[in-house]
Amino acid sequence: MKDIKQILEKLKIASLNAMQKQTAKALLNTDKDIVVLSATGSGKTFAYMLPLVQLLDEKSDEVQAVIIVPGRELALQSHEVFKSLGCGLRSMPLYGGRATMDEHRQIRNILPQVIFVTPGRLNDHLAKGNVSSDHIKYLVIDEFDKCLQMGFFKEMKDAVDNMPFIKRRILLSATQAEQIPSFVHLSNAQCINCLKEEPIPNKISLYKVDSPQKDKLDTLVKLLCSFGDASTIVFLNYRDSVERVSSYLADKGFTVSSFHGGLDQRQRESAIYRFSNGSANVLVSTDLASRGLDIPDVDNIIHYHLPVGEEEFVHRVGRTGRWNASGRAFILLGPTEHLPEYIKHTPEVYTIPDDLSQPALPKMVTLYIGKGKKEKISKGDIVGFLCKTGGITNDKIGKIDVNERYTYVAVNRDCWQKVIKNTRGQKLKGIKTIVELVSAEQ
Repeated sequence: MKDIKQILEKLKIASLNAMQKQTAKALLNTDKDIVVLSATGSGKTFAYMLPLVQLLDEKSDEVQAVIIVPGRELALQSHEVFKSLGCGLRSMPLYGGRATMDEHRQIRNILPQVIFVTPGRLNDHLAKGNVSSDHIKYLVIDEFDKCLQMGFFKEMKDAVDNMPFIKRRILLSATQAEQIPSFVHLSNAQCINCLKEEPIPNKISLYKVDSPQKDKLDTLVKLLCSFGDASTIVFLNYRDSVERVSSYLADKGFTVSSFHGGLDQRQRESAIYRFSNGSANVLVSTDLASRGLDIPDVDNIIHYHLPVGEEEFVHRVGRTGRWNASGRAFILLGPTEHLPEYIKHTPEVYTIPDDLSQPALPKMVTLYIGKGKKEKISKGDIVGFLCKTGGITNDKIGKIDVNERYTYVAVNRDCWQKVIKNTRGQKLKGIKTIVELVSAEQ
């Protein structure tokens, strides 16, 4: 198993921040439960993962660590982050919305040592014996405050009661905790509180944009045009507002992903995938996207609707300026709207330039390839196929997501037609396959 230094070198991370160092030291050098309170985007995922992999036995085929998450998106993204460590351990995301039996078959095939799982699905697998609790020693609850807000206390307590051999509990939150779950041993817990009184880090610049009309759509269009092709999340408070704004922006020529709780699982995953791989540069969303997602390199946040409270404001803004990056947050105000009292510092007024370009197209597009894990296709196979058969270079290829029966891959917008032409009727690992542009990208 690689040590932390080797993993950081592989990920091109120069060093850990203070919170991550404190968490690693506590996990590796004490036997205490740990509560980590640190701002959104500060790297809490790596803070627990990096030391955790040092404590697990890669030779064992048993589940040894359980990470409870509030939703499927965080389960999927945390699983991808874990895989990127290249630490020799296997992981799996488990969540509702698909058949438990399908997951059980995958568990028997993959034999994960780490699972990222929603509370109800965890209890389901424990009750059916699909996941054995006999070797589970480590429990992580990511965004435990959100888990509590969503009413998962009983499910989490039941899960803990059904995992009797847990030695360590690690809880993580981006906001000051109003309560710590009673199943954490507070008498033997270490709290790593890196939250500051200032809700917005210095690396994030805050701006105010005034809209002359109550309906702020035209001002939003101009604001987005002033960003060029930069990645931007537009936050609204209601699902129907997300649909309305998304449709309006698409009609104006923007490449948009929309995201809210009314979409089915496949639609939500597709929306986030297109935005995170750079083939949509605007994500229009409810506060569902303000937490539980780890999307790197978000340049701008726009509050189209004012957040309902300070906590929502903090989580929205935390989508940008992650790790060592800088970011910008914009508050779009109508003629009768005023800044909320919890915004302590007066934002700088942002003046939209008069000379604006047309909506910029994103740098990437998403291609569908009709083969996946079922045909034993790997990311390396996809890269080789696109380079050798598709006729493009490695630097034109972005994020690759190999699913069970198909693959999504992002490629530079200037070469997708060449790829489709060169791969038409060709074979991938000896199997004739289909390569198509995902229709929403056109």
